[in-house]
Amino acid sequence: MQRARTFNSYHDTVRRGALSRLPLCFFLLCAGIAAPLPASAQSVPPQQQGAAPSPDDIKQREQELDAAREEQNRSAESQARLKAEIASIGQDRSKLNQQLIDTATQVRGIEGRIGDAEVRLHGLDSREQQMRASLDSRRSEVVEVLAALQRAGRRTPPALLVRPEDALQSLRTAILLGAVVPELRSRAEKLAGELGELVALRKTIAGERDHLASDRDKLRNDQARLAALIDERQRQQTAAEKDMEAESARAITLARQVDNLQGLIAKMEQEVKSAAAAAKAAAAASQQGPPNGKPDLAALKNPNRQSPAIAFASAKGLFALPVNGTRIRDFGSSNGAGGTEKGISLATRPGAQVTTPCDGWVVYAGPFRSYGQLLILNAGGGYHVLIAGMERISVNIGQFLLTGEPVATMGTTSQVASILATNVSQPVLYVEFRKDGAPIDPGPWWAAKEGEKVRG
Repeated sequence: MQRARTFNSYHDTVRRGALSRLPLCFFLLCAGIAAPLPASAQSVPPQQQGAAPSPDDIKQREQELDAAREEQNRSAESQARLKAEIASIGQDRSKLNQQLIDTATQVRGIEGRIGDAEVRLHGLDSREQQMRASLDSRRSEVVEVLAALQRAGRRTPPALLVRPEDALQSLRTAILLGAVVPELRSRAEKLAGELGELVALRKTIAGERDHLASDRDKLRNDQARLAALIDERQRQQTAAEKDMEAESARAITLARQVDNLQGLIAKMEQEVKSAAAAAKAAAAASQQGPPNGKPDLAALKNPNRQSPAIAFASAKGLFALPVNGTRIRDFGSSNGAGGTEKGISLATRPGAQVTTPCDGWVVYAGPFRSYGQLLILNAGGGYHVLIAGMERISVNIGQFLLTGEPVATMGTTSQVASILATNVSQPVLYVEFRKDGAPIDPGPWWAAKEGEKVRG
């Protein structure tokens, strides 16, 4: 009798222990390896197609319409506040400059966070697909483990007091379970661990997507603010220069008459009134102090300055790249046509904000040959900065720009035919530095770390 109770107790212990030590989430998750489609993606039953909308549908549409109206009202109020804020700035150019630089910095910061989040999400999505594919490929194993656990949970051990043969059968069953259950538990725990990781991964992805949506909303708001500030800056500039449109048209006409960038720079600074004035101001600024003097970083905090705060030659290691992006070609590398690159190329996000890396005067802004939209800044001391590949330029010839000011926006595809990279589908920005008309390596001027970049 005692031996029978022992066999029976051992049998129950093995069976219950195997089940009780398995995580509860395993049974819940195994049934949900394949996530159900959202309600919006499920097909509508044929009998409901063409039927009149239900009261619930009508109520939902009314709620959506109310939400759209509320969003429209909020947008109108926001625009009104922004216009009032810009109007309060008035003709104070220093305040407007600071607002432009600060807002452009915020836009580029959000663009950077969005880019980083998209990279992380791509990796997380790939990991989720791999895990789901692995689990799907072992669906039969999951079913087998679940079935074995269910059978072990339902079957009771044979009665030990009916016949002596049952005690022997119970002993054999206990021995068999003692050998099988550890393996079964190991497989179940492994599957449960993978499913738990999948659930945690999905939560992480959901959190990343929420942050990404929030950043995109912030980006839209900041872009709207930046566009309004740029419009005000250009309105003031146009009011100060009555013949601005005629000057720009003349510059574009002259650009068609030259074949290279060096000729374009010389032509602009000789024959276009505003560009010539900018070149004259740049020359005067470069003579005010030693070009190799120690940089006065405090001067960059003055938003009302009318000449470069730091001599270009002494600003090495201080410039930020004019756009957020990935460098795809470097100065001196092969251009794919038997020559070498005279500048650097950056693959960017569509619609990315472009800012000026340094103080300088605009001597050309418009289309030029295979460069698409081209912006040329005279930075003083014989240095010029050329930026090409934008879809839209938002500055005019003759303007003095501060470091970090917004100057252009990228399009959705590469606009620069001469530097088109066949393996890049993104927009491409081209940046070139020149000294006395000859291209130079811009590498020494770029800041190695975020904290080292100069800000206007």
